[in-house]
Amino acid sequence: MAAANGANSRSNRQRVYETLRRQIVSLDLAPGASLSENELSAAMSVSRTPVRESLILLADEGLVRIFPKLGSFVARIDPGKVADAQFIREAIELASIADAVDRVDDAIIGGLRAQIAAQRETSDLNEFFGLDEQFHRSLLEAGGHGSAWRTVVGAKAHLDRARRLGLLGSSAISVLIDEHEAVVDGLAGHDLAAAQAALRTHLRKVFTDIGQIRDASPELFAVEGEDARPTRRVVSAWE
Repeated sequence: MAAANGANSRSNRQRVYETLRRQIVSLDLAPGASLSENELSAAMSVSRTPVRESLILLADEGLVRIFPKLGSFVARIDPGKVADAQFIREAIELASIADAVDRVDDAIIGGLRAQIAAQRETSDLNEFFGLDEQFHRSLLEAGGHGSAWRTVVGAKAHLDRARRLGLLGSSAISVLIDEHEAVVDGLAGHDLAAAQAALRTHLRKVFTDIGQIRDASPELFAVEGEDARPTRRVVSAWE
């Protein structure tokens, strides 16, 4: 019985952790939003223990900030963490595309172009984000490094929040799709310089986006060197 209870506790914690992490990364829980243990436990039909443990795990990832006697809050976007994640992603994807140039054939190029066509057919931000993830994973697979996608995913939670904010512009999706097309054109022509240049420009677009969004909505971003303790609780996603 004790073993079963322990397994159930771990299962609840994992479920709560995965749910909260997904909602934070997708911006369903906005940067700076308060996270009430009581409200979260009620919404997920669990005790406060797995909620508290999940918040601690998310705090270790830098996605949640816990202030004694004040509460837990979704961490604001840290441009430094975004830059670190971007560095890891760019290094992996550029190295992989160097191998992809020599490996691609008509079938691989056709598959990538079909994904781009699907991207052009959607106007839903969440759907496009999923298609974008699929495209970049396929680029790694084209280079024979599909397993590296797990490393990329593990590093880019902070980056993904910035990327999602960047999709809010009216022309953002069409620009990104055009950049995808340029990468595939380089691959199709077995032109390493063109493919890498197009991919590098595409991956670094987040820095332009983040600068513009930060100017418009500074409250979403962490300020370097400041504790940025909240002065009041803000409404959570379930209120």
